[in-house]
Amino acid sequence: MSWQTYVDDHLMCDIDGHHLASAAIVGHDGSVWAQSSAFPQFKPGEIAAIMKDFDEPGSLAPTGLHLAGTKYMVIQGEPGAVIRGKKGSGGITVKKTGQALIFGIYEEPLTPGQCNMVVERMGDYLVDQGL
Repeated sequence: MSWQTYVDDHLMCDIDGHHLASAAIVGHDGSVWAQSSAFPQFKPGEIAAIMKDFDEPGSLAPTGLHLAGTKYMVIQGEPGAVIRGKKGSGGITVKKTGQALIFGIYEEPLTPGQCNMVVERMGDYLVDQGL
């Protein structure tokens, strides 16, 4: 299965008639493995800052998580495994696996919990596969 299939069929799947606004699978080095058409064009430094927060949980809290210049307020996550952010009625979930970062960006009517479930389930699957 291609990485694009993981994004198209699993991350962008139908959730009660809705789906994530955008999603991507990105290597730890910032290389894009696959992404939805609406996923924002991020800067390499933004991925480096996210990776640093996984190594030093809480480092993003004072400044927020930035992706393509959009600032998300960092909310509860799982240190070293999941970062969650909020912006207005939407937000972002980032799950770290052994080799990749799984991104999900949502807008209402999707809920944070629905986004978390989709992104973290994919991340857990990839961890189980050694990725």
